[in-house]
Amino acid sequence: MGIRDNSSSAGHNAATSPLSPSSAPHEVVSLRAIDGKASIEHLISIHVQDLFDIASNPDVTAAEVLAGLRYLMVYRIRGGKMPSLELPIMKRLCESLLLNMTRRMPSASLLGKRLSVEANEAFCLFVEFAEEVEEFRVAVAAKPAAELRRYLRIDKRIGKYSGKETTILAIKFLNMAPSISPQFADWRDLVADDEVKDVEQVMTELGAEAAAAPVAPSKDRLFPPPDLYFDRTIKKVLYMFKTHPDDGLPARAIADLQEHYGRNELPPPPKPSVIKMLIGQVTDFMVLILIAVSILEFAMRDPDPAIVILIVVVLNVIIGFTQELQANRALEALSSLSVPRARVIRDGTVAEVEAGDLVPGDVVVLEEGDAVPADLRIIESAQLEVIEAVLTGEPLGVLKSPDAIRHSSRRMPLGDCKGNAFMATLVAKGRGKGVVVRVGESTEVGKIAAAITSQPHAPTPIQIKLDKLGKVLVVVAFLLCALVVVIGLAYSRPVLAMVKTGITLAVSVIPEGLVAVVTVTMALGVRRMAANNAIVRKLPSVETLGSVTTICSDKTGTLTEGKMGTQEAWTVDGTAYHIERPTEMDPAIGGLAHPGSTEIIAPEAIPALMRLTMLAASLCNNANVAPNTDADEAVRAKEPFRAVGDATEVAMVIASQKMRLDKRTFEASEGWRRVAENAFDSDRKVMSVVYEHQGNGFVLAKGAPENVLARCTGFVTAYHGETRFDARPLQVTPGGAAAPAVQLISDAAAHMASKGLRVLALAVRACTISPDFDSAAVECEWNFVGLLGLIDPPRAGVQSSVASCQRAGIKVIMITGDHIATASAIAKQLGILDPAVPSRSRAIRGAELDMLSDDQIAALRPFPSVFARVSPDNKLKIVLALKSAGHVVAMTGDGVNDAPAIKAADVGVAMGIAGTEITKQAADVILANDNFTTIVTAVAEGRRVFDNIFKFIVYLLSCNSAEIWIMLLCAVVNRDLPYTSIVILYANIIADVPPAMALGIEGPELDIMDRPPRDPGANVVDWLAATSIMVQSLSMSLITFGLYMIESPERATIGDRGEEAIIPDSLRMARAESFALLTTMQLFQGFISRSSTQSLFTIGLIGNRYMVGGVIFSFIMLLIGLYIPGFCEWLELLPPDGIIWAKVAGGLAVHIAVTEVLKFGLRKRMRSVNAAKAAARAAADGGVLPAAVQVEVQESTTATEGSPLVMPVATTTTAAAVPLPPSPAVSRPASPTNASSAAAALVAAIPGAAAAATLLSPGGGGKYQSLDGQDAEDDA
Repeated sequence: MGIRDNSSSAGHNAATSPLSPSSAPHEVVSLRAIDGKASIEHLISIHVQDLFDIASNPDVTAAEVLAGLRYLMVYRIRGGKMPSLELPIMKRLCESLLLNMTRRMPSASLLGKRLSVEANEAFCLFVEFAEEVEEFRVAVAAKPAAELRRYLRIDKRIGKYSGKETTILAIKFLNMAPSISPQFADWRDLVADDEVKDVEQVMTELGAEAAAAPVAPSKDRLFPPPDLYFDRTIKKVLYMFKTHPDDGLPARAIADLQEHYGRNELPPPPKPSVIKMLIGQVTDFMVLILIAVSILEFAMRDPDPAIVILIVVVLNVIIGFTQELQANRALEALSSLSVPRARVIRDGTVAEVEAGDLVPGDVVVLEEGDAVPADLRIIESAQLEVIEAVLTGEPLGVLKSPDAIRHSSRRMPLGDCKGNAFMATLVAKGRGKGVVVRVGESTEVGKIAAAITSQPHAPTPIQIKLDKLGKVLVVVAFLLCALVVVIGLAYSRPVLAMVKTGITLAVSVIPEGLVAVVTVTMALGVRRMAANNAIVRKLPSVETLGSVTTICSDKTGTLTEGKMGTQEAWTVDGTAYHIERPTEMDPAIGGLAHPGSTEIIAPEAIPALMRLTMLAASLCNNANVAPNTDADEAVRAKEPFRAVGDATEVAMVIASQKMRLDKRTFEASEGWRRVAENAFDSDRKVMSVVYEHQGNGFVLAKGAPENVLARCTGFVTAYHGETRFDARPLQVTPGGAAAPAVQLISDAAAHMASKGLRVLALAVRACTISPDFDSAAVECEWNFVGLLGLIDPPRAGVQSSVASCQRAGIKVIMITGDHIATASAIAKQLGILDPAVPSRSRAIRGAELDMLSDDQIAALRPFPSVFARVSPDNKLKIVLALKSAGHVVAMTGDGVNDAPAIKAADVGVAMGIAGTEITKQAADVILANDNFTTIVTAVAEGRRVFDNIFKFIVYLLSCNSAEIWIMLLCAVVNRDLPYTSIVILYANIIADVPPAMALGIEGPELDIMDRPPRDPGANVVDWLAATSIMVQSLSMSLITFGLYMIESPERATIGDRGEEAIIPDSLRMARAESFALLTTMQLFQGFISRSSTQSLFTIGLIGNRYMVGGVIFSFIMLLIGLYIPGFCEWLELLPPDGIIWAKVAGGLAVHIAVTEVLKFGLRKRMRSVNAAKAAARAAADGGVLPAAVQVEVQESTTATEGSPLVMPVATTTTAAAVPLPPSPAVSRPASPTNASSAAAALVAAIPGAAAAATLLSPGGGGKYQSLDGQDAEDDA
């Protein structure tokens, strides 16, 4: 038995004696006698899940969960009781503790936020797990130092608001860090630069009191983890890898390094041979059956039908082989990325070695024309430029530098990694050296190759359904053959004759033209989609798009314009502004306006404080926007202006130019001269510049509001032009209470942030410029001026496209690397996120996703609509979770890192403009304009394609079934068959293919995007199709059979081999009459099949001109077969007279009447089904689905106009027809009350824990903001 300990609380200095079983009430759960390690791992897994659920479950608090972890640490882990636990669980625990150690106490002021008690408790647990558990140390060792630094916030753990124990643990961790991993060899890498002195002072004061216990060495932690180390100086990188820039690695170290890291080789892509692919196509089940039928025809000396069947077989094999060959091109693209040789320095000597022998720490020499053999950290660069088109799509060389880069997010875009060179990229010019930091599958290219090659080739939904349909038809064919033979033998007819009759019947069952018609229909869909900027690379993906239940889309550039714009401004006097057309680069378009107004404020009328705000924004800026001077007029017409620089700074330049307050105006016209710059970095989160104007020094700064305000001692009250301004002090009280000005600034920043704007604060100060001027000394005593709110605005038309998806029952998920607040704001604007709709109310971060196992991700309720701060690994996890839940997923992406997720999705969508070549090769569809609206258009086209496939399948099976019924009825009544094998094949070719292909061009149904997606598991032939096929085929067959019986032709004379030796003219004429009647009805069936429920008199005969042309062509071929000499004899028919054609017209009229009655009944049925679906969707949007509606929907889950089985509820995850799997069974407390009482009892039982319990109690817990409202990674 185990105890659900999440409500326990224990102090860090608690006694280590076991807790008495009777000391507290607790929830007992069955662990089936597992204890010890498995029990602890089980409980930790529960606690990690609960830490994730805090935001959505009011019954769970961080205090309660952390108390449970504290109990486990004190009583079951500490003191060497459990030194080893499962690594995956420790990785998730590490991630969850890091996320929770940045929680802040709620405060309305930017200056008043402090780390919460829960944050410090999570930090303390983090350090203690690192002391006690080896696998936890392995998880910590895998974390980049920069990421740990942002989470640990050591400077906050040793401040006046932290207790002594937290301070001791903080210093203890810094002392322990070098023994955890070589990458932490210098503890200063885990502390912000401007806090190092304070930390050193505390270290000296504590001395031995904070000494770390020795950590046992581990082979897993002996070597630095594979990483880019772009944030490390060259000296530290060389020290970590124990290498030298001139001597390289010693040869004796290579073997151990290679054993640990593996060889520098990409996983070989599977290469199916052309012969194997051809054999696979020929051995397809339906193809084998057709070949067997043709062999039987040859054996029975009837070659004409056999030749026709073999022609169909050859066409089908060619089509399938071509599609499979194209599907393997992504793997072929990967095989060209390996680099054969590399120049490396070892033992002080430059040698050329096999690239596969490289190990991390090797110093590689790069020269012009070389292919980079592994992922490198550049240590020397002499004008070294590398072309990274294979990864970024950018064909121009990127200048490399050995300088360290400070960055604040989980991953830096590859194009911004100026200090790294990547495997398979090309040196365009210059020379340099680099230390190998990642090899083989750890490289950027290797991770992609491994992910792509590991994805199994899965057939598309239409391929699965058609394969299943084909097998069913083949089984039916065999049964009918057997039935006819048995009936014939019962009538004592010759065995050979009956076998031939059975084969003829089998030929009737199998629609030989089905594959060809499906292929042509999809090809036409490809052509239409290409006209709408969606380029389809893999033909079956056209139909798969129509089956999509979930679209996972990138935000930047797909849902948004992909350009930052300064949307709002605010000055410290409380005045708000907005900027019209913020992303339009033309300065003559748009400008500054008051909120709610579109009237542009003239540049000379801009208020003084706003002028000062834009002075700071334009001068504290390194970007440039200017007219395009390209010599090509077409290029200038397409891109009139060209921007250079960071996207955020470009947005501010555009805004300043619209107000005529840009840098060029100040520097060229007014004499402002830049003297110094303090560049932005992820620790300071500010940038400042020093300008000189008319002999006066002036500091202008911008940065994160919290960081700028922390450096301000005053705020500007008036601006008099140039460098003159008035200011007042901020007057922050010693206790941290905010002055009115601080509160005003905090409220304005919070208001902007609540709308998803990226908020920047601006400040100024005067200074004196002297010969020994120190620019770093002026980053204080600033005066606050104003705020700017920037955003990448949504694309025009995307909101309506998202609404169209939701009406169509398709869930749209936004996946982005952006801040969760920004992503959520954009998602709300687009309708992707809506707190009022339960199924669209959740947004989470990628770091939170790392806390969950794959099963837990799939079981999320509701499944999130927004994923922010995601990594490529997160994208792949999301896709696989959705697919495991039965969804058909479309995934968009542009970077090479997106290729694995795109490959894994049912429909991978690459960006045509921003996408890399590998991503495009892995994708099924390429968007030429990178626009989400194009995806929605493509989905509608996919639904149209399936509808048309559905229509012509109904058409083909109705026509072929009619032939079957006639043949079977004639066999039952012992009459000669009305059709020979060659007549059936001729009829199938002229009556099936042209009208069926015309159905493939049929226009979309009016409700095509107003109905839920089809159930991915549903059959092509559902109840609607089965009813239509049965009624229509029986109608045609009974009319034809009746007319044939009325004619009562003479019987044919059967020869020795079962052939018809003598055919009387009366039989030839009766067969010609049956052929003409049935074929005419089949051709007219093409018009009837344009809609499954709408009357022929409503849809008309000329709405599809291709159908009109196809029917006329087929009717001419019918006449040729009946009247042209040679053809008539080949078919063994006689030309019919006018009376027969009158009978044909009468039979056709009867058939039309029958189909109209059928459609009337289907329309009546569909109205009730659609009403039930509408009620179900309305209820699902509110999160409640009435039982009566559930029953009605379940009983009437059907197709709308001409479509197969659909998902009745598609706008919510909680009531979807394709359910997500249930959450893994875990132990839960019976109630919050019981949990709280258990916590109280455990606190009472643990000595010294009362003080901690007061702060960690559920009542004192709650939910706290992190460093920047949500995410410690985002406070830049």
